[in-house]
This record gives sequence, structure tokens and C-alpha cells, in this order.
Amino acid sequence: MATYTVYTKPNCPLCVETKGYFERKGVGFREVDITKVPTAFEYITSDPADGGLGYSQAPVVVNDADDEDHWSGHRMDKLIQAARKAA
Repeated sequence: MATYTVYTKPNCPLCVETKGYFERKGVGFREVDITKVPTAFEYITSDPADGGLGYSQAPVVVNDADDEDHWSGHRMDKLIQAARKAA
């Protein structure tokens, strides 16, 4: 079963929607607040050439089992795909 890391920030409606979808669909995830974990903020915003993901919008979702499977924002297509993998 795939598990995910959801990088969030406070007062982020898209973060809340993403976590809520995962909870409703039974998708395993852990939340990392990028305002409390500076290394997480650096990881998701750094250039991919430097080992980061290069995103500027929360939430950022990373499939813990596949480092090529990640996205930024509230992407229903990717959320549905994640729920299918978790089923």
C-alpha cells in the first residue's frame, strides 16, 4: 500500500482538502508543516538540480515509495490515482 507525505502550511484550504480526501479514501499519509520544519521547506522549494522538488505552492504531495511520483496543489487526478493505489 502506498503511503504519502503531505507538505502543508497553516491556513491552507488546499492542504485541508487534500488531507481530507486522503482520510476519506483511506490513503495513508503523514503531514509535515513546512513552517515548522525548515528542511522540509527547503526540500520542496529547492531546484531539482540541487535535489529538491522545485515547487512554490502547497500542498506538496510525495509518494514515499516512488520518488518520481509527486505533485503540488490540489490535483484531483493525482488524488484519485493515489486512492486507487491504496485500495
